[in-house]
Amino acid sequence: MIKQPRLWTGLALPGSVWLIALFAVPFYAVACVAFGAIDPIFRDAVPQWNPFNWNFVQAQEILQSLTSGPLRGVIVRTIIYVVSAMSISFMIGFPIAYFLARHAGKRKLLMLVLIIVPFWVNYLMRMLAWVNLLSPSGLFSRFMSFFGINYNWLDGSPITVILGLVYGYVPFLILPLYATLDRLDWRLIEAARDLGASSRDAFRLVTVPLARAGLVAAGVLIALPMFGDYYTNDLLSRSPSTEMLGNQIDFFLKVPRCSATKSTSFSIRARNHSVGRFWFS
Repeated sequence: MIKQPRLWTGLALPGSVWLIALFAVPFYAVACVAFGAIDPIFRDAVPQWNPFNWNFVQAQEILQSLTSGPLRGVIVRTIIYVVSAMSISFMIGFPIAYFLARHAGKRKLLMLVLIIVPFWVNYLMRMLAWVNLLSPSGLFSRFMSFFGINYNWLDGSPITVILGLVYGYVPFLILPLYATLDRLDWRLIEAARDLGASSRDAFRLVTVPLARAGLVAAGVLIALPMFGDYYTNDLLSRSPSTEMLGNQIDFFLKVPRCSATKSTSFSIRARNHSVGRFWFS
């Protein structure tokens, strides 16, 4: 076997540069901002690029607020929402991915396209469509009223937020699961059946262990954006009782800007007022 280390090094170089430029460097910039200082006037974050001068006091205060402070309830609520949405997504997505990989046959490509195409629409537009469907005069609410279920889905309901997360991210779970299951050697399942294993045992002892990497990858792929999601709660609930961690991050990102804008506006007005008094006095 002929070894060509230089060839493979050259092929890996563009990907390595890509990871360093678009992952390592931005991550370091985030750390510099997180462990930097706060502007005393405008309350904006001032990055500290020298890691030896990082300030860990604010990070400790944030961790304390997350574990025992006012943000503890938000963290617990976010974890509950994400775990619930992930569980429902797996219950919906795994059977679909399994069917596509095992039984779809020639219709596999068509069904994949039908799953993916609706999600080419912007996430915000899809959530706004849900708002129309779930409003008291919406189609879904009127349909449920025929069964005697009169429920205000948009009145700060945790169920609505969880279902919105499922709707928004379940396709991103189906695709990696399908890619993993499609590469399985189904002869192993048939061999397990020939050795006396039931369908349930073959699925539990053969299919799931072989698909474990895809299950973990799919779970991480949807869990990370769910933890930072704030659009879903803003559009489907708008209630403090359903706020998630992403809503708090969005709020604290907006507050310094508003404060800085107000402070700047106040300073300009005060200066103009002083100049006017001096000029006309």
